[in-house]
Amino acid sequence: MAPRTDGLTLALPKGRILAQAIPLLQQAGLELSGLAAGELDRRLLHDLAGGLRVLLVKPVDVPTYVEHGVADLGIAGYDTLCEEARDLYEPVDLGIGACRLAVAEPVARPVTLRRGMPLRVATKYPRLARSHYRSLGIHPEIIPLAGSVELGPITGLSDQIVDLVESGETLRQNELREVETILHVTSRLIVHPASLKLKQAAVARTIAALRAVVAARNTLAQSTPRTA
Repeated sequence: MAPRTDGLTLALPKGRILAQAIPLLQQAGLELSGLAAGELDRRLLHDLAGGLRVLLVKPVDVPTYVEHGVADLGIAGYDTLCEEARDLYEPVDLGIGACRLAVAEPVARPVTLRRGMPLRVATKYPRLARSHYRSLGIHPEIIPLAGSVELGPITGLSDQIVDLVESGETLRQNELREVETILHVTSRLIVHPASLKLKQAAVARTIAALRAVVAARNTLAQSTPRTA
């Protein structure tokens, strides 16, 4: 039986993760048939069947909409959640959007890390990057960048970068090499704490349905033989 979603607002990230999230949500019984067509007219707010409202926002903004109670639930990357340390409930690891937060550097200019050394690091994740290097006894100069982080070491702006890596192809094309993984990342279902109480029945049903879908997917993946 599909979970009733009367009165729930769901914040979804635009882009790559949305394409992976929609089938998962539909398997959990959420009625999203009007969403794909709505994307074509660039609408960002969708009132769908079953009383479900969907907001389409930038991935980094999903936790903000949920934390402020504009959305009851959302889908956000573990990297964003760790970087921003939001006060949100994370009941389900959806297993989509898998990648890793990693350190990378120029192939031609490898860095030998040592305690107390001067180091410049470009990143979209200043909090996570600073924490990682400080655990090594290094206090780097963190250079925040909003995009094209790979240009940092190429142009001499930084010695290393901390950024998301999926296949590593972008690094290779820019003559960078991955040095170390800081964090394995997937997308999580997040919930506003107040919604757990005020809309307990609808939220609980949605969480349970998504847990069941993810568990079934994981079981199928484990039972499917891998090809050489």
